[in-house]
Amino acid sequence: MQDTAPHLSTRLIHHDYTPPDGFMAPAPAVHKASTVIFPNVAAMRTREWKDKSSYTYGLHGTPTTFTLEERLCTLEGGLQCVLVPSGLAAIATVSLALLRSGQQVLIPDNAYGPNASMAAATLAPLGIKHALYDPLNPADLAAKITPATQLVWLEAPGSVTMEFPDLPALLRICQAQGITTALDNTWGAGLAFAPFDLEGDGQLAVDISAHALTKYPSGGGDVLMGSIITRDPALHLKIKLLHMHLGLGIGGNDAEMLLRSLPSMALRYRAHDLAARHLARWLQQQPAVVQVLHPALPGAPGHDHWQRMCGQAHHGDGAAAGLFSIIVDGRYSQQQVDTFCDSLRLFKIGYSWGGPISLVMPYALQAMRSLPTPHLRHGKLVRFSIGLESVQDLQQDLAQALEQAFVPL
Repeated sequence: MQDTAPHLSTRLIHHDYTPPDGFMAPAPAVHKASTVIFPNVAAMRTREWKDKSSYTYGLHGTPTTFTLEERLCTLEGGLQCVLVPSGLAAIATVSLALLRSGQQVLIPDNAYGPNASMAAATLAPLGIKHALYDPLNPADLAAKITPATQLVWLEAPGSVTMEFPDLPALLRICQAQGITTALDNTWGAGLAFAPFDLEGDGQLAVDISAHALTKYPSGGGDVLMGSIITRDPALHLKIKLLHMHLGLGIGGNDAEMLLRSLPSMALRYRAHDLAARHLARWLQQQPAVVQVLHPALPGAPGHDHWQRMCGQAHHGDGAAAGLFSIIVDGRYSQQQVDTFCDSLRLFKIGYSWGGPISLVMPYALQAMRSLPTPHLRHGKLVRFSIGLESVQDLQQDLAQALEQAFVPL
């Protein structure tokens, strides 16, 4: 039978052109795939999805995601990385991978809210217990550890109220009892301190660093992604197995955006930091403000711990990101606080942080904590995420909003 030329549609799909090797550019190539093509059956049967030795299916990695994982390991000092669709997905994946019925997880009372709410709503029905501990009191953590405790979450500083704990002390308590530790390192971002070398001598390290790449690694307020970084292959494999069974994956274009943003991350982080400190110090002088919660400010909760952990960065200036909160005098009403937020022109009302636009968000302080907070003044809390606008313009914006909302008492 005479062969006929394949149809045009077939030739377009099975086109035999291969571009030449050797193309180099500043940005890594973007590889998108669900299906991965194997050269033959033998290759298909010998490839391993659990590591980066080969490719098996898009969900398990492409050259683009492998590249991003390796660069994130360099950023935080880890050896293995798993990428997930958000920072909350990173927290959930860690807890679900490591905890079983009858076991317990301990969470700091000032942690990112969804961490504790997930423990109550999702882990508890699975028979997994949880308790909240005071992160500023290592003795409280030690007292709440039981034989069932399998995982302890750490966070530095705490979410919204920004207390900086004594991480080395908390970590040593856990290590003495063989308990796995997981740090929410979104604020530190691998730049303020090294999660796998907390004291600079290579001796003290967390087991897991969970990072909301949505924030500083992205820097644009337009990518949702998280990472889970480890140094122990066995621990990584536990997380990787659950990651596979849940079918968690990220898009190639999102990975591309992260890879594009990482080279400027340190510069952006420093700019956010300097502007935030300037505005935090200025707000300390405003009559309506009774407390500024910023770990780099002397007198702030946990400042001495921040100084020991982060104070040597940037030639001794320290590193402290672009996030802080204020407590407004409790004699002002919540309506006045809301008016202050609404009156801001450059600060936009929105969750998250680390992007170019400055954000503001009022929080109900009393509803956020289960344990006593004697270190916090009475009043109403407002959190700021400082963007990349001119700090003078941001200060003027704050000044006009303060004047509109708060008449002198």
